[in-house]
Amino acid sequence: MDLFFNPFDNLLCVLLGISFTVWFTLLLVFIIVPAIFGVSFGIRRIYMKTLLKIFEWATLRIERGAKEKNHPLYKPYSNAIIAKEPTSLEEEIKEIRRSGSNKDLGSTPEFEMSDIFYFARRGVESIMDDEVTKRFSAEELESWNLLTRSNNNFQYISLRLTVLWGLGVLIRYGFLLPLRVTLAFTGVGLLVFLTSVVGLLPNGRMKSFLSEKVHLMCYRICVRALTAIITYHDSENKPKNGGICVANHTSPIDVIILASDGCYAMVGQIHGGLMGVIQRSMVKACPHVWFERSEVKDRHLVAKRLSDHVQDKSKLPILIFPEGTCINNTSVMMFKKGSFEIGATVYPVAIKYDPRFGDAFWNSSKFGMVNYLLRMMSSWAIVCSVWYLPPMSRERIGAAPEELQPRWTVHRPDCVSTSDEMGRRHRALLLEWLGWKILPDINSSLFGVLCRAPAGHLLLG
Repeated sequence: MDLFFNPFDNLLCVLLGISFTVWFTLLLVFIIVPAIFGVSFGIRRIYMKTLLKIFEWATLRIERGAKEKNHPLYKPYSNAIIAKEPTSLEEEIKEIRRSGSNKDLGSTPEFEMSDIFYFARRGVESIMDDEVTKRFSAEELESWNLLTRSNNNFQYISLRLTVLWGLGVLIRYGFLLPLRVTLAFTGVGLLVFLTSVVGLLPNGRMKSFLSEKVHLMCYRICVRALTAIITYHDSENKPKNGGICVANHTSPIDVIILASDGCYAMVGQIHGGLMGVIQRSMVKACPHVWFERSEVKDRHLVAKRLSDHVQDKSKLPILIFPEGTCINNTSVMMFKKGSFEIGATVYPVAIKYDPRFGDAFWNSSKFGMVNYLLRMMSSWAIVCSVWYLPPMSRERIGAAPEELQPRWTVHRPDCVSTSDEMGRRHRALLLEWLGWKILPDINSSLFGVLCRAPAGHLLLG
């Protein structure tokens, strides 16, 4: 019996061996090696353009199908938590009265008790759908991107679209997801191993050089694990050593997006588990700023650690997200002023994701980290643009004693004086580039934001 199955078992082992060899050879040649040298074959750009053409065709097909069946095609009126139709006060009250008990009366009274329903509903809508809360829900798409998770409002689909969606599921879960998981493990594994090895070297230029190369290589592999297509603008304004990079915050992958184009010193709380292993290995090769849980609450200690870091011009720029939590990439919340009080040059960075290919927003109240990463890796791609904006710096006014100098001025004439105002100016600059809406700076809004912030998030306020 064993002799009968041996040839089959041997053939199966040979086929599996050949499959794994071909798989890892393709990964090495087309993804890992280009990531090491920072080059691209343009495959991801072609892939993105192909997806755009497919999405355009799918949208036209849905619209044509809706017209043929005389169904109104859903179009979102706003990026809101609840659906609201743009009807007038007069129209809604007429509709309420039409369905009320007095519809058979000859004369229409000036007021009915049912009239209050309109105002009550509008009031509840305003409470539920305030300017801050809606920024913690995913941005709504106006057209379907062939993902089931974004198909809540697009129900009129033809057989061709259904077949196309099925093929998309097979491609995303049968090919892209295993490929991306393999790349993610490869990138993280290399990061832990190589940073631990580099950490054994004595401090000096060679160690710093190797550390930067290792971090860039591993982050670029992780970027490819998300099929991230990133366009960087105005690279001459990239953050420099001894400065602080301040960016809007949408997702934990913001760090990878920025770090794949330049190395940064990360700032955050020390974690346990796999994250703790990664943090301990990274800090051996590069002076990242990690805090114990008890230290994070000490604002002055945090500011002192960061100030000591930026004063050493040989150290990498610090990466900080002053919003303190993830926002859905449609607006910018109020910045906490701590990052602007350190006194270093501030390098503003604006990040804008394209939601048509995959929603990068992390709703931490709804999805855990593992679930979120699986959603990212099963999306079509992560497409985003990064703008490096002109740096901001400031200097003290006059020669008065330090305690008599509460206000600051900046070298650039278009920037403002106090640290609070500098934070507002920086946020306004991001909004100007991204074309987003500025949210009101009210304490209740900020409190709502901070209450929703994940425990591991940062930081300075």
